[in-house]
Amino acid sequence: MKIAFASKDNIYVNQHFGWCKEFYIYEILENDYNFIKSVDSSLEIDDEIEKLTYKIECLEDSDILYVQQIGPKASRMVQSCKIFPMQSSRENEKIEDILNQLIKMKSNPPIWMRRLLENES
Repeated sequence: MKIAFASKDNIYVNQHFGWCKEFYIYEILENDYNFIKSVDSSLEIDDEIEKLTYKIECLEDSDILYVQQIGPKASRMVQSCKIFPMQSSRENEKIEDILNQLIKMKSNPPIWMRRLLENES
């Protein structure tokens, strides 16, 4: 399961999806996680749909997108690409904490996560 985080510093989820300049991609394997890479998403595009399409391309087939905020149109576009968008539950939520929560959730996954796990097999 690959997760893309919208972050300024690779520590906290602290970026809005549409304004994010860099995504940090992690992978959860069994009961651990690994940092895969950061993806530059700083290209400035004026057209809203083109900008959102570009941002989604920067997610590189992630299964989950974790952001501080995401608009309804962007959320629908992300979902249509089979990526599950999630907003952080509080300001400056730590990426490490979220990854550990997702690992714990795998033992009794909610429906949306069950679908992701089934697609992995």
